[in-house]
Amino acid sequence: MCAFVNDTLSAETIRGLAVGGTRLIAMRCAGYNNVDLKAAHAHGLKVVRVPAYSPHAVAEHVIALLMTLNRKTHKAYNRVRDGNFALDGLLGFDVHGLTVGVVGTGAIGSIVAQIFRGFGCQILAYDVVKNPACEASGARYVTLDQLFAESDIITLHCPLTKETNHLLNRDSFARMRNGVTVINTGRGALIDTEAAIDALKSGKIGYLGLDVYEEEGDLFFEDRSQSIIQDDVFMRLTTFPNVLVTGHQAFFTDTALRNIAETTLGNVTDFEAGKVLKNEVKPTGF
Repeated sequence: MCAFVNDTLSAETIRGLAVGGTRLIAMRCAGYNNVDLKAAHAHGLKVVRVPAYSPHAVAEHVIALLMTLNRKTHKAYNRVRDGNFALDGLLGFDVHGLTVGVVGTGAIGSIVAQIFRGFGCQILAYDVVKNPACEASGARYVTLDQLFAESDIITLHCPLTKETNHLLNRDSFARMRNGVTVINTGRGALIDTEAAIDALKSGKIGYLGLDVYEEEGDLFFEDRSQSIIQDDVFMRLTTFPNVLVTGHQAFFTDTALRNIAETTLGNVTDFEAGKVLKNEVKPTGF
């Protein structure tokens, strides 16, 4: 079974796969929060993933979201096509000199930190495990509370677990600077969306860039332009002029797609050959 980010591999689904003779679940992505690993282990199914298809692709999309929100290039593009060259409403800010908080400093977070250092930013980092490469790029590890309190820009790159579900919530937003910019290219449920909407309404969040959404499974990767979208929370998000949402496309480069295919096929080939599965994921304790 070859699955992607929004395919739900619950205990019931895995039980059905096992009955049908499936022995391997090959995820075409890094995340596996949508797979019941305990059920897979209990039924003897191996689970493999693609841990690093192109961290640069995702890291660069963070900058695309930030700079589009900041310099309003999407709005300027439409104006100029209409012959409108007025600058009203296009005021941005210098990124140079700002403090950027990077939550999750694996391969993607570390590259994001390097890019922002190139902008001349101060980098604060938080992770349960420090990454020497991130420290070498000039990032300073701090507590999550300190990162929330001191960052002008916060970007999320941690996995979705029970501990990180709704990591950004009403309480954490309250501890941030007024007008903070938040970027999420990790997993949608890292942010409590309704709390984010309230923070946008109060001005606590100045800009919000999302490539993921906690209920995206019923929306993303399909053309719904001729449908009535039933998700009122998502539709409320789209009414804010300082919110930019893309449809889980941060990974979507030719390099990443090639790496995903090669690694996935490599995982399957190793399984077939009885080799050690270097990209296998197991439930905690196994």
